[in-house]
Amino acid sequence: MAFKRVAAITGANKGIGLAIVRNLALQYPSSAFNNGPLLIYLTARDQRRGEAAVKAIQNDTQLKKAKALASDGGLASIKYHSLDISQPKSITDFATFLRQEHPEGIDIVVNNAGIAMDGFSTKTLHLLLTSPDLPIYIDNDVVQQTLQCNYHGTLTATRSFLPLVRPGGRLVNVASIVGNLNSKYSSSIRSAFASSKTVDDVTNLMENFTAAVKEGKEKEQGWPSAAYAVSKTGAIGMTRAIALEHGQEGGQVLVNSCCPGYVITDMTKGRGSLTPNQGAQTPVFLALGDIRGKSGEFWEDQEVSQW
Repeated sequence: MAFKRVAAITGANKGIGLAIVRNLALQYPSSAFNNGPLLIYLTARDQRRGEAAVKAIQNDTQLKKAKALASDGGLASIKYHSLDISQPKSITDFATFLRQEHPEGIDIVVNNAGIAMDGFSTKTLHLLLTSPDLPIYIDNDVVQQTLQCNYHGTLTATRSFLPLVRPGGRLVNVASIVGNLNSKYSSSIRSAFASSKTVDDVTNLMENFTAAVKEGKEKEQGWPSAAYAVSKTGAIGMTRAIALEHGQEGGQVLVNSCCPGYVITDMTKGRGSLTPNQGAQTPVFLALGDIRGKSGEFWEDQEVSQW
């Protein structure tokens, strides 16, 4: 089959990522993006889980009823591909595959993959959202692993995939409301994030946080003791900086970040107020919807939200 549109979704074997895949398949036919068959790459670290997710999509009752998939006479085809965004080589390998398989380019990237480590040295995502003032401790390993995946991995993926996206396409980085620049940061750090213009500006702030934790001085220097929250603040700032850079270079891809909401997933330990399908709506809207040419924004509930 000759595909007219191609999408790639990271961290898509379960939860919000899987819901993004199924909602792209459901909503694509009625979107302005529809100009023929759509291929969606469902990516995940684990091949067994990724292939099981593809099978689950293919047997999805709602998708079958809507005749959304090519196997049922619809437009969307789903394929698994390995991708671990915490490993630069894995990102490079997938980008090379996409370039070779689709030399004409792809249309949509949604970077959803991320981690929220828990245990003695971190806050779970649930506690970040429900008890932001709860005292905690944080350790270097948690910071390094969290930032490597959620910030540096997302940055490398964005840098690697954006050049593959055709003019008029979309790139969406799934962040979180816990990355909001609120009172958990000192006024000087909030100002530094808000005034950041380049990826280097944001990366320097991530390195400052890492160094402060190593010295045990993150609170003293105005940082929250929450690696997940800082990683998502960085992801929002980095996305904004890349969108600015891309636009200045004459690029025509809309690049945005978003919060999916407080979703019932493994990452929230089954807590939350939204289903994965509800959480997928803003990322899918940014991928397919009429966003009035906006780029570099942080979105929540399908609206631009204050960072």
